[in-house]
Amino acid sequence: MSAPQLAPKDARIAPPARQVAAIVYPDNAFPARLFEALVSLCRDRRLALSGVLQHQICSAPDRRCDVVLEDLTSGHRTAIFEDRGAGAAGCRLDEGALAEATARVEGNLVGSDLLVLNKFGKAECSGGGVLDLMASALDRGIPSVIGVPKGNLEAFRRFAGEFAVELSDDMDDIARWLEGLRRPRTGS
Repeated sequence: MSAPQLAPKDARIAPPARQVAAIVYPDNAFPARLFEALVSLCRDRRLALSGVLQHQICSAPDRRCDVVLEDLTSGHRTAIFEDRGAGAAGCRLDEGALAEATARVEGNLVGSDLLVLNKFGKAECSGGGVLDLMASALDRGIPSVIGVPKGNLEAFRRFAGEFAVELSDDMDDIARWLEGLRRPRTGS
């Protein structure tokens, strides 16, 4: 399965804006606090958010952590890792749970100023995961931001192409990128 490509409806109209931001981080070092700060900053700026915030839940010191995605619109939480037992190895991503969380976010895109996604991971590198959601957001004119481990950066670049901007884990860089986006709604 090939990954959907982000493409303008009519590339002759104008050059694409850099509306797909990758927050690049070292492999296996997801910047959870940075994403929490990003969401807080966006809410302070009254941006209407859709997407997810990742939380790690560690129930025992000898067990891998589980990942729960919190829907930024509804607060609904979806566990996306399968519990395959103590001796299991390999990827524990529950693709059905990820699809459920993605569908929930897709239903909340209308009226959003920004789509926030946790990770461009193995599923996205293989052409699945949240790729269709990101393409849908761009098609609707909604910018998105996603965490990208360095090991997946080339796959992200192939997917997002000229629509992409790579940001460091510096909040000032992220804030400057946000400044370039359309202004938040005013009123009630």
